[in-house]
Amino acid sequence: MAYSIGEFAAMIGVPASTLRYYEKEGLITPRRDANLVREYEDGDIGWTRFILHLKGAGMSVEELKAYTQWREEGDGTIPQRLGLLEKRRGLVEAEIRKLQQSLDLLDRKIEFYHEKPNNPELVFAYPHP
Repeated sequence: MAYSIGEFAAMIGVPASTLRYYEKEGLITPRRDANLVREYEDGDIGWTRFILHLKGAGMSVEELKAYTQWREEGDGTIPQRLGLLEKRRGLVEAEIRKLQQSLDLLDRKIEFYHEKPNNPELVFAYPHP
């Protein structure tokens, strides 16, 4: 089935301007009809969502361009794609650890404030790095 840019944008959950930008950067390549109007297909959904996930994981547009180029070049570039994904995975894991530390500190502070009214002498101890 063919979708207009507005329909496809609504399905994916991004503004049409994002799709135009991704097209300009070479990340997606929608078909064009006889009047040169963009047409997206069901097959474009998975790739576009994958790009959005990579972007959400902090991948830069330059990294996305490289990945897209390698994908177009075929299976001979699997090692490059794998390397890029593994590098990004490591960075995401590090970010998750930092966020978990922040969450743990917030939980401790919240617990402190719940206990403080019943124990006025209580002092919050900040963790050491």
